[in-house]
Amino acid sequence: MTALHPVDEPAPPRRPGWRRCAGPVAVAGAAAAVAALLYVRDPHRPGAYGLCPFHALTGLWCPGCGGLRAAHDLVHGDLWASLSSNAFVAPLVLVLAVAWVRWVPRRWRGGNERMIVLGPVVTVIVLAALAAYTVLRNTPWGSGLAPG
Repeated sequence: MTALHPVDEPAPPRRPGWRRCAGPVAVAGAAAAVAALLYVRDPHRPGAYGLCPFHALTGLWCPGCGGLRAAHDLVHGDLWASLSSNAFVAPLVLVLAVAWVRWVPRRWRGGNERMIVLGPVVTVIVLAALAAYTVLRNTPWGSGLAPG
């Protein structure tokens, strides 16, 4: 071919599947590190991980209050104690685990999408549920939802 007509370049070789899975491996490693930390360091001790600024300023429970205690109880296998600290943590961990398990094969096959993507409707539903949970756990009727 002449310089005026460039030769078609061959497609670059595809990266092996394990190299495309660096993201899922990093997420799994981070999750394992957090689980190990929560296994050995008990957030039930006051001040073990600092304090919640929202609770410190307002005296109210935010939707995340009790989340570390709930995760600690989960890594120790105590689902009921986890639910009593924060009812959202166990379902969230389940959703994230399922999303991660579905993400790995997609990345292995060459997909480049993120682990979890929420559409606008689901985002509004989740935010509304968190707002309702926050209001409810700060009322006398929902005091059982306050961190235990």
